[in-house]
Amino acid sequence: MNLLINFWDLLVLSAPWLLLGYFIAGVMNVYLPKKWMESQLGKASFGHSVKAAFIGAPLPLCSCGVIPTALGLRKRGASKNATASFMVATPETGVDSVSVTYALMGPLMAIVRPIAAITSAIVAGELVRLTDKEGLPAEKPKAHSCCGHKHSNDNTEDKSWTAVLQFSFGKLLGDTATWLLVGLAFAAMVQTWVPESLFVQWGDSILTMMLMIVVSIPMYICATASTPIGAGFILAGVSPGAVLVFMLTGPATNLATLGVLGKELGRRAIVAYLTGVILTAIAMGLMLDSLLQQTGWQVNIAEQLHEHQESLLYTFSGIVLSVLMLRYYAVSIKQRLVSSRMESSSL
Repeated sequence: MNLLINFWDLLVLSAPWLLLGYFIAGVMNVYLPKKWMESQLGKASFGHSVKAAFIGAPLPLCSCGVIPTALGLRKRGASKNATASFMVATPETGVDSVSVTYALMGPLMAIVRPIAAITSAIVAGELVRLTDKEGLPAEKPKAHSCCGHKHSNDNTEDKSWTAVLQFSFGKLLGDTATWLLVGLAFAAMVQTWVPESLFVQWGDSILTMMLMIVVSIPMYICATASTPIGAGFILAGVSPGAVLVFMLTGPATNLATLGVLGKELGRRAIVAYLTGVILTAIAMGLMLDSLLQQTGWQVNIAEQLHEHQESLLYTFSGIVLSVLMLRYYAVSIKQRLVSSRMESSSL
């Protein structure tokens, strides 16, 4: 029973910020001009690595959904370093993940996370530029995604508010729902059964950060879904700096991204990309832990829970989010059944 209560508390705490983040992401997806983005990323220069990082950071794309978009930009003339920078910044952070980070971990982590993501993207992009000469444009990519949905390389032609809502609470929610629930369940289990002091003795070590990297690379997880998992690690005694490493490397270094990156930009680009992401993540993690030690500030998950768990707004938002997720799974199951019947009848 305590497990279910803790799970619901975490869901309620995240819900209003997730709903807000999804909505803002939908507005950006529909109304942000794609041609303008393409025009900003053409040259192999430091400035274009910076531009790509700032353009990609707020965009509502998961760690796999970013692949066809980034390669579409590459096909239209984006430089290798700009493409790499975009592929780091976009999945590492976003308006939806920042909002849920604020809900679960407080304002400090919500500020540090996007700063670290943008820094990581710029460093990775610059390493790609410095270690690899500009090659031919990539072949035209097919829109595909390991997240279970197709992601078009172009913004939707429909500019209505209906399109905003369909993307926000349809496609984007569907991309993140499963891993988000897994993350919330993990955090709830840690809160219920794991002593808070379990990892305190080695929670802020380099070894812990390296372990976070090893754990994160095989995971197909987006920035939003990695947040409750990170909260669970903090509840278990892992330092916020090590958790920041997990939340940066997980979305940016999954195997699908690395495979496509190697094919389109070259093997040397993979080494530069990984070096930039990992070293920057560790550096930012160490800086965060040092800041917390020197100032006495804390990232207190339990305090965030207790502060909002009785709010009517949070409870209502939790119910709305639950209904939207149930609707998504019901529609998905129905579509699979219909598809299965059609395949059976055609045999």
